[in-house]
Formats: sequence, C-alpha cells, structure tokens
Amino acid sequence: MIVSGAEIGGEVMALSVIGSGLGRTGTKSMQTALNMLGVGPCHHMVEVFKKPESVALWMDAAAGKPDWEAIFAGYGAMVDYPGAHYWRELAAYYPDAKVLHTVRDPDKWFASTQATIFAPDFHTSKDGPMRPFFDSFMGGFRANLHDRAYMTEHFRRHSKAVIETVPADRLLVYEVGSGWEPLCRFLGVPVPDEPYPSENSTAEFIGSSAARPPVA
Repeated sequence: MIVSGAEIGGEVMALSVIGSGLGRTGTKSMQTALNMLGVGPCHHMVEVFKKPESVALWMDAAAGKPDWEAIFAGYGAMVDYPGAHYWRELAAYYPDAKVLHTVRDPDKWFASTQATIFAPDFHTSKDGPMRPFFDSFMGGFRANLHDRAYMTEHFRRHSKAVIETVPADRLLVYEVGSGWEPLCRFLGVPVPDEPYPSENSTAEFIGSSAARPPVA
C-alpha cells in the first residue's frame, strides 16, 4: 500500500499523487479511484466549491505566493483544475510524489468541454465574483474556449510539456478508460474487486449543473 501522507500525530499531509491532466479527462472518476486505493483524500475542483474559503489561497498561488501545505491540508492526492495548472510547481514542491497525467482524444476532450465546463451558459464563461479565480488558472486560453483548433493544440502542448519534463519513472500517462491495472501497477497497490468508477459523464454533468447554484 502506498504511504498516502495521512495525517498522523498532527503532522500535515503531503501529496503522494499529483494530477497534471486537464479537466474533462476523467478526473472526477480518478478522484474516486484514488480515494478507493487509499491515496486520498484527493483534491478536485469540486473541493473548491465545497470550501469556497480556499479560493483566497488559490489566488495567492496565482500571485506567486503559494501556500501548498495550507491548500492541500488534509489531502493526499490532487487531480483536475485548479491544481493541474500548477503541476510544475507541485512536482517540485513534492519531489517524492508521483505524477499522474490523464489524457483522452483531443477532439473528444474539446467536445466534452463545450458541453460542460466551457459551455456558454456555464459559470466558467461568465463574469462574476469567481471570475478572477477562474482566470487565475485558465489564463490565455479563456479567449479561445470555443476554438477547436486552438484548444486541441493547447491540449497537445500541455501533454507534451508534462511528458518532456517529468522523469518517466515518476510519470503515468493514463488514457481514459484504461481501468485499474495501469493505475494500480504505477502506484504499487492491489487491484480492487470493485469496478473502476465512472463518474461525471457529460450527461451527468449537465444534470447536476442544472441544480447547482451559480458561483459566477
């Protein structure tokens, strides 16, 4: 079993897994999978919505003053935005952590984003009190959210940078839909008896967003 950095004797947890994959690359399912494997609790964007007070810490990180221990207090792993934006910094800050890079076909990724997190009527595309937070990790690509060529190239560049930067023995490039085996082999843990989780599909996302209060 991986040492998850669980809080023992009052010590602060340390991340053992850093997710560098962009949102809509199976990150919600991966969050659940990592929790099931005992390397969590795993941070994901949904944790920011649950703990809006953490936004101030993320804004400090965007300003070059990160307090990673405060941001990830109580967590043993991280996937999805906004943490994936800081994969370089986190990989350096937690040198013993493994880097998990989730990927999928870039065109399918683009289509998924347009129906979910980057849909015109979703909160990440609107002005409002959370706009500075979203801008802090979306950066220059916000102006090109609906440009297929730009966004798929952004996806490819991001993956290329991760693969060229992180040592191969520290990195797993995980194709969405690959199931437990490559993940468990990478982490050195047994394969669970339960099926690999499948969460936050496009249809599920749209349904849950309809009932979610706006945050921007």
